[in-house]
Amino acid sequence: MPLPNRVTPYGEIVRAPERGTLLGNRGRLHRITPDGDPELVRSHRTRNWLACLLEFNGRRRTVMGPRSYTELFFLDEVTALAAGHRPCAECRNRDLGRFKRAVGLTAAAQVDQCLAADRMTAQGTQRTRPMAFAELPEGALFDWQGAPWLRWHGDVLRWSLGGYRERCADSLAPAEVTVLTPLLTVRALRAGYVPGVHPSAEELSRS
Repeated sequence: MPLPNRVTPYGEIVRAPERGTLLGNRGRLHRITPDGDPELVRSHRTRNWLACLLEFNGRRRTVMGPRSYTELFFLDEVTALAAGHRPCAECRNRDLGRFKRAVGLTAAAQVDQCLAADRMTAQGTQRTRPMAFAELPEGALFDWQGAPWLRWHGDVLRWSLGGYRERCADSLAPAEVTVLTPLLTVRALRAGYVPGVHPSAEELSRS
């Protein structure tokens, strides 16, 4: 059975066999059961939610081991950003620098504070907001008809755990949408921060 460590644009952590292209960290979220299997016991533990490279300096980890943080995985960077994560200061320092410059902040702690306020309600659920579709930048994810969609290169692409599966012209999107990407990250995208996207998005855009 797949481990409970894939993250959706809604910030949920689910079980899925598909592999991700980025690693995530919200602290230690799991425990090891008497049967030796990892199970989630919380959705987050820290305020600094990170999006990291899968490989860095030859490090090796046992995923969801007995004494480690909980390794989470994302389809791509736009998914990680929608879920409320930001680039890691160690393995993705240049990307973090680009993100900070885009939003006019100088410290990662400031980014974390703003994202924490943006992404969660007082009840601990993902904070979403209505927004005019015309104001939505490329690279942002929004909810439409109960599914996440990405605005990208003049189209909207339907997100799935395995990649982007459907394309339609952005002129067909509703005038107002429910934005999943936190407002601070929307600001970064508007200011020119270009996030990584799964290859299936580019393939759809060319088809």
